[in-house]
Amino acid sequence: MKLTISRESLITPLQSIAGVVEKKQTMPVLSNVLLEAEDNTLTLTGTNMEVELVARVAPVHVDQPGRITVPARKLADICRALGDEAPIDLVLEGDRLHLRAGNSHFTLSTLPAEHFPNVEDEPESFRLALPQKELGRMLDATAFAMAQQDVRYYLNGLLLEVDVNHARVVATDGHRLAMAQFDLDTGCPELRQVIVPRKGVLELARLLDDEESPVTLVIGDNHLRATVGSYTFTSKLIEGKFPDYNRVIPRGGDKTVLADRSTLKSTLQRAGILSHENIRGVRLNLSPNQLQVFANNPDQEQAEDALPVEYQGESLQIGFNVGYLVDVMNALDDDQVKITLSNPNSSALIEAQNDNRCLYVVMPMRL
Repeated sequence: MKLTISRESLITPLQSIAGVVEKKQTMPVLSNVLLEAEDNTLTLTGTNMEVELVARVAPVHVDQPGRITVPARKLADICRALGDEAPIDLVLEGDRLHLRAGNSHFTLSTLPAEHFPNVEDEPESFRLALPQKELGRMLDATAFAMAQQDVRYYLNGLLLEVDVNHARVVATDGHRLAMAQFDLDTGCPELRQVIVPRKGVLELARLLDDEESPVTLVIGDNHLRATVGSYTFTSKLIEGKFPDYNRVIPRGGDKTVLADRSTLKSTLQRAGILSHENIRGVRLNLSPNQLQVFANNPDQEQAEDALPVEYQGESLQIGFNVGYLVDVMNALDDDQVKITLSNPNSSALIEAQNDNRCLYVVMPMRL
């Protein structure tokens, strides 16, 4: 293998692929990136067996086609440290890859391309095209609510649900729930649901730009594949049944609060400083046109704050994990937030006042 490529063309896909590759691997080849050069194109592939990312760089001056794997992070670090001026020459000699740029020369160890695992192809169930901007918005609005290393493995990911007129994503860790949807004619005749693992969700979100250009999702029985520009991203799906999120969404709450989102967020963050560092509990006291926020901790320290709200109704005291509430405030776009409550033991429904594409459910705490 012998080729010449500019640093700028190589470093961007290489950094994306290095993010997929895990630092500690049971199989050494999984720490490597697969390089394939042919027809004036360099294809880079990284995988951790759960997600795979393929990037195609063209045009590239290929003198001699070939395939080899090299340490992903070392190659990315070298490219990052090089200057922009000189082109990069990659030459495979025996079991060593030589990288030359200007006066710099690096020799990297390799492993055979035949040892690199491939994600198996499978028949597609259905495909969906939607703007990158909308898919990115949906993932940003919900991914924070995914569980981390929960024994209920189906919660360690994101539900992607498609029906005739909507694409919808839902995440929950059992204490809170986030849902976002986008209205479009999907061409999907029946309700379809798949669960994308946490790593897959986070890596896919990094690929998306704030553009109207489409991303194509191809969903099979075991994998989700996304094509974004020159990248092809594949993630395994989580087997299992996601909870019926419609049963979790509270209906018929009789107490509606309207508040300025940034003011509420600041108030919660200030009070949260003196909350119990493990349970992060704060108490909300709701009364006509005012919301008070209280927190304390085992050191007998206390915080008390208040903000004006639009509310006419009975007084209510209710406790929440302050971190969960702040996460929702960060995810919402609108200036005004609407919170619907019913009693101290029922979950809060939180939405933007002028945008019904996202909703959030937060369970109360006993304090």
